[in-house]
Amino acid sequence: MTDLAARVAALEAEVRRLRDRAEIQDLRLRYHAAVNERRPEAIAPLFAPDGALDFGALGRADGRAEIAAFFAATLSDPATFVKQFIHNHAVEIEGERGAGTSYLEARTVLEGESILVAARYDDEYVREGGCWRFQRMSLTPIFIVPLREGWAGEPKIRLGPR
Repeated sequence: MTDLAARVAALEAEVRRLRDRAEIQDLRLRYHAAVNERRPEAIAPLFAPDGALDFGALGRADGRAEIAAFFAATLSDPATFVKQFIHNHAVEIEGERGAGTSYLEARTVLEGESILVAARYDDEYVREGGCWRFQRMSLTPIFIVPLREGWAGEPKIRLGPR
């Protein structure tokens, strides 16, 4: 291989890596846009057919049908208010698979009370048919607390009014 051919091959590999990373970050953005805009029907297609969701005490789902049902139940109430803001999305890719971590700040309302949320998403991705999808999405809460109380006390995870 000539020096020019090697340089072009290296450049093509780097462009592919950057494109894959951008596509995965766009995948996470599309997920949060669907949540924020209360479009539950747009979420399940972002997952692989055998994808999984693990939100701990908030719920779990395996496969697109369960994921669709989870978000339909969560977001279908017209009174539902949730806005999610994602930060620091780090992505690692190896071939047709990837992994990522991002941090979440969210504002929601539960039983008429404003709730503050901070959490970490840990994801596994898979490329299927040329498209990146979530293979697994896990959520680890850092705090879930009423706005009026804040996160200074214990326990850090309190759902609903006190």
